[in-house]
Amino acid sequence: MDKLSTHIMIAWDKFLFFALRELGSPVLTSILKKTNPIREDGNMLVVEADNQGSRLLLENKKEVIQELLSVFNNHPTKLVITLKEKKRKAPVSSLPLISYQDSPEAAFSKANLNPLFNFENFAVSNSNQIAHAASYAVATNPGKQYNPLFLYGGVGVGKTHLMHAIGQKILADSPDKKVLYCTSEEFTNDLIELIRRKNTGQFRNKYRTLDVLLIDDIQFIAGKTYIQEELYHTFNTMVRLNHQIVFTSDKSPKEISGLEDRLRSRFSGGLMIDVQKPDFELRCAIVMIKAKQRNIPIDIMAVKTIAEKIEDSRELEGMILNIYSKSLLLNNTSQITNDLATYEIKTQKETRIKKTTASDVIKTVCVFYDIKQSYIKSPIRKDSIARARQTIMYILRIELKMKYEEIAFLLKRKDHTTIMHGVDKIKNEIMTNDRINDEIQRIINSL
Repeated sequence: MDKLSTHIMIAWDKFLFFALRELGSPVLTSILKKTNPIREDGNMLVVEADNQGSRLLLENKKEVIQELLSVFNNHPTKLVITLKEKKRKAPVSSLPLISYQDSPEAAFSKANLNPLFNFENFAVSNSNQIAHAASYAVATNPGKQYNPLFLYGGVGVGKTHLMHAIGQKILADSPDKKVLYCTSEEFTNDLIELIRRKNTGQFRNKYRTLDVLLIDDIQFIAGKTYIQEELYHTFNTMVRLNHQIVFTSDKSPKEISGLEDRLRSRFSGGLMIDVQKPDFELRCAIVMIKAKQRNIPIDIMAVKTIAEKIEDSRELEGMILNIYSKSLLLNNTSQITNDLATYEIKTQKETRIKKTTASDVIKTVCVFYDIKQSYIKSPIRKDSIARARQTIMYILRIELKMKYEEIAFLLKRKDHTTIMHGVDKIKNEIMTNDRINDEIQRIINSL
């Protein structure tokens, strides 16, 4: 390495430490750490990302990074982000050109799959072993059994991970398969865009010719008549051809209001699995897997503390990164200790609650139960609206520590005794009904 290259690398390492302190975003800084500065040209610095996903994320945050870089250098600095070139093996002359296939990474990227979500790093326990077994069966024999496969459950229980794992296993075994992962929003936007361009035939050709279609968060197509119609015909075409379909949702088909009966019937015609929230042992395994993936040393007591306090597996990874960044800043060590984990979890929970407003609670609960916000303060006593209203009362009282009188005034209730009754009712149901308890926790976690 020449002197100029050494100078750039040293300066970049110093900037990364500076950025870690200033950004307060462990995810972004962890991706920055995987980049390499390759050229400095006046006030321009060129860095390369190791994969397309990292490059796109850095491009989205480019202005923030560039501004920090300018402050660090004490002069305006332009940042250019390139993609690291992968070395290709020389082609074997005896093989025909038509036999060329994408690398696994390129195939996963084309299918919109996250290579980190595979079967190898999916932790299995009693809460998700049925979902894991069914997903693996579908991946090894797509279109022949469990078609469609419908996974449903709360946030952070591993549904999306399994969906990506299915797609990767199928592509690894059969690289010629046409696989696509998308969210219901992407599916919807795709159709809307091609309707605008008066080219719905392209949409149908794209989706109905797939061997495997994986659609995440299918509940969001509820109430969208034309989208449901297109999905219905796509579904029928693919199943008729024995092509695999996998859906995920936060609710079972019968609980999705606004879903057409013909689609509800199709969804229910395959295998439906309720993926339960991870138990303590599984959460411990997830913490250790996530820490190992990022080469973060962690004390076993810290693993147990994090797993005990956080139920959402998606939130577990974020917490690990947050605590890790603090360990670097406070202790100048990469070890996550139990004391630091305990302190950081308590601090973040308090900060999150302080930032949450009553309006946030009302909006979140109304979205969850699919009702209009105006109904909450109205005199309507319909069961579904009363349920949402009492849930809001409970969260405002227990999580935001609001007084009963304040809640009564906010929700336009007669007096504080109405609020006390609503809070007590939810408290009792949480203790006796696991489904209600799960619903409340999902709402609170989403705040």
